[in-house]
Formats: sequence, structure tokens, C-alpha cells
Amino acid sequence: MATVIITGGTGMTGKALTKALQRRGYTIIILTRDVKDTVFKKDNPDIEFAGWNIEKGYLDEKAISKADYIIHLAGASLAKKRWSQKRKQEIFNSRVAGSKLIVESLKRIPNKVKAVISASAIGWYHSGSGDEDQLKETDPPATDFLGTVCRQWESAIETVKGSGKRLVIFRTGIILSHEDGAFKKFKSPLKYGIAPILGNGKQFMSWIHINDLVNLYIRAIENENLSGVYNAVAPQPVSNLKMVLSLAKLNKRKYFIPIHVPSFILKLMLGEMSNEILKSRNVSSQKITDTGFEFEFSSINPALKELLKL
Repeated sequence: MATVIITGGTGMTGKALTKALQRRGYTIIILTRDVKDTVFKKDNPDIEFAGWNIEKGYLDEKAISKADYIIHLAGASLAKKRWSQKRKQEIFNSRVAGSKLIVESLKRIPNKVKAVISASAIGWYHSGSGDEDQLKETDPPATDFLGTVCRQWESAIETVKGSGKRLVIFRTGIILSHEDGAFKKFKSPLKYGIAPILGNGKQFMSWIHINDLVNLYIRAIENENLSGVYNAVAPQPVSNLKMVLSLAKLNKRKYFIPIHVPSFILKLMLGEMSNEILKSRNVSSQKITDTGFEFEFSSINPALKELLKL
């Protein structure tokens, strides 16, 4: 089977994707800053680890020469820290400079890479106004911080097509996973019987179950007809209110108290990041479903039940 390089392979999506690809017989090489000291490496002796360093412009040439596909997931976490100017620069550089390093390495190093599949985010889109405002891949980028990051992120990796590589970009919504991320943050307050609704709760959240996201990346490898930008979101976005109450009812049944967290409180707690939480993005999945892709979890309740193991 083919060899796949994964950047960001020790993150939430990377781990799930690595396991799925291994089950299908693929050989995996994970690019990491620290090849020697990786906890994930110790638990996965059958995975090869190779070095790269974005700041120094270094990427292991042997790894590139072995690869048939590159999946580019690397990027500093958006939610881990408050968005200081320093942190915003880290978010930007980890995505844009990382993409440029991959493109430059493929130009310089002899390789047999057939396709590059890159993450992006629905942060590309402006805030919508409701059900009727379905955001599609052809819509222009927002002019705020995340819109700018996504535009330059995609622009940087787009140049790989000049080397004759097939390119697929997935603009990913809120990922729901057992492991980490948004689901844990939504679920955590329910331990205390509290269901926090952010702002007025009417903002649309375009989400995707981790299983579907992994299957999209595998499909992008195995279907040579896939090319260009696709929204990686479930067909049925939900409001923040519906997301929170659906989870609360499934997790705690009727024993919970819905509490609205005002926008100004979120602003005090999170700073500029709160703007993203309060944005409404009703993003369309039509382009990817038109290719024949079938979602395992199209609507929120089955997805939450699976995550809660109900």
C-alpha cells in the first residue's frame, strides 16, 4: 500500500486518521518537531516519525522521497490560548509558513507524491444571517483575523499545483470527537447540571463528526477525481442553542439548567476569540455530497449519541 505523510499527526484529527489509514494498510510517516521525545511514538512503534521545523525551513528529505500522499493538518490550536498578538502570529505562521515549506520541499526534493490534502477552516467565511444564508465554497473570505489566515493558508498550499500535484482542501467545521476539542467543552459543564448557551444561542454552528472527517481524508486519497476546495461539514448545521440543549437532554435528561452566557462576559473571558464563538456560519456540504460521499452522521442527535456511547 501507499505511504502517507501526515503533519499534525499527533493531534486529535491526526491520531484518528492515522489509525484509520493503518487499518486500511497504509504506511504512515508523521512529521514532528521532536522526533526523539514523542509520547505518541512510544505507543505506536509501527509508525515512522520524521523531523520538520517550520522556523528553520527544514523537512526530512528521506520522508518526502518515500511519500505517495501528504496530508497537511498542522496548525497551532485556536482555542488553547487567548489571542494575544504573539499567539495570533503563531496561529498564522504554523499554517501559512508550514504550507510554504511543504510546497518548497516538493519543488526541491525528488519525489513521487501524487496528491496533497490540506486542512483549512470555515473561519474562511463571513458571519451569515440565518437559514437562508448557506455559505458555499465560492463565497469570498471574511476580512477578519481568521478569514485572513484561511485565505493566506489556502493560497500558500495552492501553489503546490505548479508541481503537478493534485490538491484537495477541506474547510473544516467544528469537529466533534471523543478525544478532545469542542465536544468535551460542551459536555464539561453538564457535570454540574449546567447547560451554558453562548450569547443568544441563535448562531449557526457547522459541525462534523470525527468519523466523517477521517472518511473524507481517506476518500481524498483514494478518489483521484476529488480536487479543489470542499466544505467538511455535516449536512445539517444547528444553532448553538440546539447543540447545547440536545447534548444536555441526552446526557443529563431533564436534570439541567440552561444558562445564557452574555456576549460581554465571553468577551471579557476570551477577548477577540469570542467573536468566532458568536459568529453564525450555516455552511453547505452540497459540493462534497454531490461527489457521492455519504455522511455517517448527517444530523446532530445521532452524532451526540455515538459520542456519549448511548
